[in-house]
Amino acid sequence: MTANYAFDTQKVNAGYDPADHNYAVSPPIYQTTAYDFKDVEYAKKLFSFEEAGNLYTRIGNPTVSVLEQRVAALDGAAAAIAVGSGMAAVSYALLNVAEGGGRILTSPYLYGGSVDSFKKLYPKFGIHFDYAENIHRPEKLEAEIRPDTKAIYVESISNPSAALLDIGKIAEVAHRHGIPLIVDNTVATPYLYRPFEHGADIVVYSATKGLSGHGNIIAGLVLESGKFNWKSEKFPQFAEAYYTLRDTVTDEHRTFLQVFPETPFTARIRLVYLNFFGAALGPFDAYLALIGLETLSERLSKQVSNAARVAGWLQARKDDVEWVRYPSLGGSPYRALAERDFPKGAGGILAFGFRGSDKQREAFLDAVRLFHYHVNIGDARSLIVDSPNNTHGELEKHEKDLADIPLNLIRLSLGLEDPEDLIADLEQAFEAASAGLKIAV
Repeated sequence: MTANYAFDTQKVNAGYDPADHNYAVSPPIYQTTAYDFKDVEYAKKLFSFEEAGNLYTRIGNPTVSVLEQRVAALDGAAAAIAVGSGMAAVSYALLNVAEGGGRILTSPYLYGGSVDSFKKLYPKFGIHFDYAENIHRPEKLEAEIRPDTKAIYVESISNPSAALLDIGKIAEVAHRHGIPLIVDNTVATPYLYRPFEHGADIVVYSATKGLSGHGNIIAGLVLESGKFNWKSEKFPQFAEAYYTLRDTVTDEHRTFLQVFPETPFTARIRLVYLNFFGAALGPFDAYLALIGLETLSERLSKQVSNAARVAGWLQARKDDVEWVRYPSLGGSPYRALAERDFPKGAGGILAFGFRGSDKQREAFLDAVRLFHYHVNIGDARSLIVDSPNNTHGELEKHEKDLADIPLNLIRLSLGLEDPEDLIADLEQAFEAASAGLKIAV
């Protein structure tokens, strides 16, 4: 599908031609491990990258390829690679950019699992993270970039507090220093925000969340803009010649920049990290993600509407709520950014501060009936969780302070239910908490 088609047309059609799949209307599930080579010459062309095709489902599968191409079209990316989880997408992207060691300058406003992995895993590979003090002041961010900084990593809408950043200005700072900007766009999805249009170079997703939207798969994606210059001496891994990339006629050992000049980043993830670490996305999960994508616009529109309605109601409930964090609310420090960069709305998650004791907060969580109490986001169902104790429970106190996650924070991920029913559920839970009741579910 060409870029001439609108977003909603591409979310249903991009990356798929029924004529290539026995005219099946819905992308088939290619539940196979490997693929027969039609002849020896064809096998040679596949292994020398002279021709595109399927070798082994760990590194590529026709159903997974449709998902990759469709999300790439929706984001305006040069290429995408799907992997087995959102954390695999984050890990492969960061390892690929900082291979051999270096530093990543990052935002303090991140998913708890990402933060925990930054301190427990990456230092063992020589990769260290610096939490930017000036992430909200890009004009001062430049001073925090070191000679061995390999990338800047941020979330477009943060989890759990829905913080927004000026991605465009951060990208300008990154590019002045010859490093890429990596954006986790999980909460926004390409329907609400397209980071490449604001200067991002790499985008990662947990497709488990809003992209698929039904809480039934684990999946991730890495996308590249195709515009970043990977020939820099900062990134020698892309200029490294490999025997496996050799020219089968001349036997020249080639590099990823030579073989995949437009898409070296995702190609290298596929043939190095996905191939050897093996976090492959299965074809059935890719199929479920494709089905979820078909309703992306409709789901996100309703979730944004529900979030705005519930956030306004919570903001007015002063006896039970200390504060509400949702970018489009009056008084939010992110309202101007939300209006400028998120014209369709700033996502379906919000956070609020529960006013009351720890026991009352627990009673409130136990009393909800319609909201589901678990750690996912972006589901068709509305979800509730006390993030400091679970999704960000691995953060130490100073890390929670840095990320501005107080102990009374409760995160909501709004689904597709009627907003009045959701409000009624929260209201009865507040009443139960204030009465000191604890309702068993």
